[in-house]
Amino acid sequence: MADGIVPELTSEEKAELVETLKNKLQLLASQHVDVLGSLTPTVRKRVESLMEIQSQHDELEAKFFEERAALEAKFQKLYGPLYAKRSEIVSGVVEVEGETPAEQNEEKGVPDFWLNAMKNNEILYEEIHERDEEALKYLKDIKWCRIDEPKGFKIEFFFYTNPFFKNPVLTKTYHMIDEEDEPILEKVIGTDIEWHPGQCLMKEVLKTKGSNGTQPITKTEEWESFFNFFIPPQIPDDDAQIDVNTAEQLQNQMERDYDIGSTLRDKIIPHAISWFTGEAVQDEDYGASWVDDDDDEYSDEDV
Repeated sequence: MADGIVPELTSEEKAELVETLKNKLQLLASQHVDVLGSLTPTVRKRVESLMEIQSQHDELEAKFFEERAALEAKFQKLYGPLYAKRSEIVSGVVEVEGETPAEQNEEKGVPDFWLNAMKNNEILYEEIHERDEEALKYLKDIKWCRIDEPKGFKIEFFFYTNPFFKNPVLTKTYHMIDEEDEPILEKVIGTDIEWHPGQCLMKEVLKTKGSNGTQPITKTEEWESFFNFFIPPQIPDDDAQIDVNTAEQLQNQMERDYDIGSTLRDKIIPHAISWFTGEAVQDEDYGASWVDDDDDEYSDEDV
């Protein structure tokens, strides 16, 4: 993943980090001077001319990213009606040309469309557990939209009324910070799922009898579940709680979380039918045509 996250550091760690970065920059600057200083005057002029060409290239590249973002926004608007039509067919709202009355009396739409599309993707397959599948069969549609302030994107899961939870929509929002070299993942926001009593798929509360007439003992058993996706990794507020191992663990969790979100955004949503049929399974980069600026700009509009 190009995007990362820098956990909050203690004042001592920050000072050490700043000093390290200053030393690195000084080293790079000295190397730059050394390279130019080691050249003959004639070659140095040529190198300086090449540096000017590079500067002009970088200006053009910045314009390219700007125009590409506008082009992506334009085509996201054109995709919108296609995604809407897809949703209507999947949910059985509209009839497909050529359907017979007998077919219309059978199951509506395409059952388990989004569940099977996600299960055919390696990254998402690892997140979906057997107990999740019954709930994900009620998944009606998945959309994503760009966010401009703060920069980022939001994924929305639309559900039919179901016996598991009350929420008609579950969302996951990613906030990014623009940096010179690459955008950095700043914060992830999920949805509090309102589970129906006894239907939570992420944990189970167990009560056991206490010994010798004491109060019952309550124990919570945590389960692995796709729905944990809506509870993002949390960074401790207390700097003292973030040691090297904790920071590394958080980094891995954030990278995994972002991988899931970007897979939904870049692959599953725009090419859902190819994942449903399995056509996309043979090529792990199938449909990965959407790119961040620097890993670049975010595409536009609700899809």
